[in-house]
Amino acid sequence: MLRRAVVTGLGLVTPLGAGVKGKGIEGVWQRILNGDSGANKIESFDVSDLPCKIAAQVPRANGTGGGAKAGELAFNPDDWVSSKEQRRIDSFIIFGMAAVEMALQDAGLDQLTEAEKERAGVMIGSGIGGLETIELTANTLYGKGPRKVSPFFITSALINLVSGNVSIKHGLKGPNHSVVTACATGVHAIGDAARLVSLGDADIMVAGGTEASVCRLGIAGFAACKALTTAFNEEPEKASRPYDKDRDGFLMGEGSGIVIIEEYERARARGANIYGEIIGYGMSGDAYHITAPAEDGDGGYRAMKAALERAGLAPGDIDYVNAHGTSTPKGDEIELRAVEKLFAGATDGLVMSSTKSCTGHLLGAAGAIEAIFSILAMRDNVAPPTINLDNPSVETAINLAANKKVEKNISAVLSNSFGFGGTNASIVMREI
Repeated sequence: MLRRAVVTGLGLVTPLGAGVKGKGIEGVWQRILNGDSGANKIESFDVSDLPCKIAAQVPRANGTGGGAKAGELAFNPDDWVSSKEQRRIDSFIIFGMAAVEMALQDAGLDQLTEAEKERAGVMIGSGIGGLETIELTANTLYGKGPRKVSPFFITSALINLVSGNVSIKHGLKGPNHSVVTACATGVHAIGDAARLVSLGDADIMVAGGTEASVCRLGIAGFAACKALTTAFNEEPEKASRPYDKDRDGFLMGEGSGIVIIEEYERARARGANIYGEIIGYGMSGDAYHITAPAEDGDGGYRAMKAALERAGLAPGDIDYVNAHGTSTPKGDEIELRAVEKLFAGATDGLVMSSTKSCTGHLLGAAGAIEAIFSILAMRDNVAPPTINLDNPSVETAINLAANKKVEKNISAVLSNSFGFGGTNASIVMREI
């Protein structure tokens, strides 16, 4: 018999700020509900010859990346990772380790016994991993020679070293795994981790995604394949605009989202705060194109349908959908039509929004932070807005929460993430 998997802890590092020690992630959530944007002009590296000159960077306490605007929510890596460690690992690992620390503290699981640690595992993924470290190391190799390459280069860039570092730091000896499925990574990591708990392979799983690809190579690469927005370099806060007629590509973001997944009876016995239960997880492949979704939306439709069937719910039972909604010309409408197909006859009262309008697209971390936003929407009975939705490109009966939050009863949520290569993931969660 499958066991129940529930969420008992949350951690966030986002372009709108990060969770603060002792204060959790509430400040970030409020900025989402306010419709704030984490977009800024890139100042951390030269963009003069790049067609996209903006991104949604994690605001730093030193004032960079919009740190001044984020105030006390600005991210200070020194609060979470020692300066010595920081020199040996890429930013995507730093973001992940910080979000894990927040989530463990939130769950009240930062002081596990040795026996508990043997039943606690890690499942954190990334779409690209240490891209900036790879870029800088390549420059060092060709500019100064192989003797100048850091001995920590490989271990600072490998995707599974987020899980590895977390496992080592916290002594977690259960499953130690990573997921790499492009922009679907975060949802796949959470769904896979929930299954490990349900199957009895672990009692606790630390799961999610992390990404730090806002670097010269990252922007150049995505711009080369015509994926990024280029029309709003002078107005970065307007650049991410899912479903709007003027959208022209996604805005790259960075950060990390981590959830603590725990076996229900164990969580209840220790009096844990349970945010919700993971009851459905669906996956599919488009088998169509390396970067574009199938035009009929069949892959996303089948992933959502599988998640609902696993959850034992009908479409009408879902109150809120957090869309993949990246602000690309084709992808947004394809997903919307797939949702309309699945929810045919059951769209009354349904709200769907894209929080990427506020955060940009965090690639491998997107699905994890959006799952967290979905959980908080369910907790507070409020759907976050899709900002910059001024002129919808299509008509729909679904409420897209254009430019303002929607207060409503939310008992069950669905969150989508789709990635390059035609990989699709959907997750369903409900309140307890």
